[in-house]
Amino acid sequence: MKGEEGRMEDEKNVTIDDLRKRMAEFARERDWDQFHSPRNLLLALVGEVGELSEIFQWKGEVPRGLPDWDEDEKEHLGEELSDVLLYLVRLSDICGVDLGKAALRKLELNARKYPVQQCMASSKKYTHYSNSKLQGESLCTGNENGNEDAITELP
Repeated sequence: MKGEEGRMEDEKNVTIDDLRKRMAEFARERDWDQFHSPRNLLLALVGEVGELSEIFQWKGEVPRGLPDWDEDEKEHLGEELSDVLLYLVRLSDICGVDLGKAALRKLELNARKYPVQQCMASSKKYTHYSNSKLQGESLCTGNENGNEDAITELP
């Protein structure tokens, strides 16, 4: 059917804002806004992360692409990942946070915390690099909460 094809085409390029609007409509249609406080949504999100964790719990290390998983396992994984995403999108909406902009800002901050020249192929935390001296690099230092305090130019 042409209508369904058009909708399927639209769903290939789903944005965070599309999900936000659909989640708001979904909750509104069911009169669930009254239950969607930040606390309740966060607790639901944590529960879904737990369900996602259960999928991997006893599998050991799993290679990228999940080559040994059957289609039912992959479909279940997709459902749990979607639950986590949808609760995260709804929580950010209820809290008035533009999740897309916040994520881009966080990527920029992380790029400064983890300069390519210093952290290539390393899994060390950014606090390790802030003690290093790399000529001309801007480094972020974090406080005890992991928040960025300042950007320091090193000589």
